[in-house]
Amino acid sequence: MIDIEKANAETTQRMIEAHPVLVGLGKAKDVIPGMEDNMLLHAGPPITWERACGTLKGAVIGALLWEGKAKTEQEAVQLMVEKKIKLSPCHHHQAVGPMAGIISPSMSVYIVENKTHGNRAFCNLNEGYGKVLRYGAFSQDVLDRLRWLEDVVAPVMKEAILETKGIDMRSLISEALHMGDEGHNRNKAGTLLFLKAISPAIAKVCKNSLTASQILDFTGNNALWVLNPIMASCKAIADSAMGIEGSTIVCTMARNGTDFGIRISGLGKEEWFTAPAQIPKGLYFSGFKAEDANPDIGDSTITETSGIGAFAMAAAPAIVTFVSGTPKDALNSTLEMYEITHGKHRFFTIPQLDFQGTPVGIDIRKVVEKGITPRVNTGIAHKNPGVGQIGAGLVRPPMEIFEQALFAFAKKYNFE
Repeated sequence: MIDIEKANAETTQRMIEAHPVLVGLGKAKDVIPGMEDNMLLHAGPPITWERACGTLKGAVIGALLWEGKAKTEQEAVQLMVEKKIKLSPCHHHQAVGPMAGIISPSMSVYIVENKTHGNRAFCNLNEGYGKVLRYGAFSQDVLDRLRWLEDVVAPVMKEAILETKGIDMRSLISEALHMGDEGHNRNKAGTLLFLKAISPAIAKVCKNSLTASQILDFTGNNALWVLNPIMASCKAIADSAMGIEGSTIVCTMARNGTDFGIRISGLGKEEWFTAPAQIPKGLYFSGFKAEDANPDIGDSTITETSGIGAFAMAAAPAIVTFVSGTPKDALNSTLEMYEITHGKHRFFTIPQLDFQGTPVGIDIRKVVEKGITPRVNTGIAHKNPGVGQIGAGLVRPPMEIFEQALFAFAKKYNFE
């Protein structure tokens, strides 16, 4: 008979002891395992072009235009209809991507190494807020920004990261939580800490002072800049806990804008449990409303999976001005998540709770038994391709995916 508690303790401990460090930047086709020239990686569980939502389709079109594989929107759509381009989940390639999560072969990605367990994870660069590729926008200004990020920012960032000898992301996240971040939708402190670590290196390696100034100005005014290396760090954390025999701990939560999917440590990385994604509840930008919203999308729920994001909202009461609610709601969000997790983090702690560790290790048994699904902070994309971000808010996964996973677990391990 398997010892579930022992397995869950091991899984959670691996998450806690994981030590992600940002060690480099590289082209996706050169560093991401299994990446192909005719492939686009996307957020969430596997999906076909036919079932893809408007946000994901818009991002795919934009990526194909940016890569030069298509000259028009119509050509891009035809490539997908004729199945000349493969769609594959980021999670199947040790990667994650926010919102649509599109990573194309020529894009640069962060390389994060888990120094404790030796595994690596990857994530693309952050474009900023609003009308951006990850929210399904693909107008010329969106493509021009992507080109600037690739041709100007990425080479400097690559050299600067190497110059730093690696940025300790576990320490950065820990300190950011003490400064009012939660690591998912609020990363103002984390981005400043990232800039503190890398600015001297940028000044050293960038030969053009105007270019250096532009890069620092862009990143400093994009409070989400650090989200992407944080996501890669959380992916490295969660992946190190996958595959523990007998564990009921969630190691993946992800959405593709159509389906919300999870993967469980003791059931392996090949098996997804999915159900329709929900429309987030939150605050909308002027001129938009809930009827305009796409169902929840993105791999950024890897933050909650690893014990931050909505699980650490007690540390970030000011986030409610962006995702809706009150400071008391932020506190209650964290307190509720202790009900469905196995342990408390040793490195990610919350000053407002007397430096108690964040809740970590989502246990599908507790989710189903207590009827409490994980809380998630998220951005909100327009349901139509080409529009972009229209707000931010909160969402929960559908309960049925946890029920599906528990039934599968019982079957695999011969529980009646």
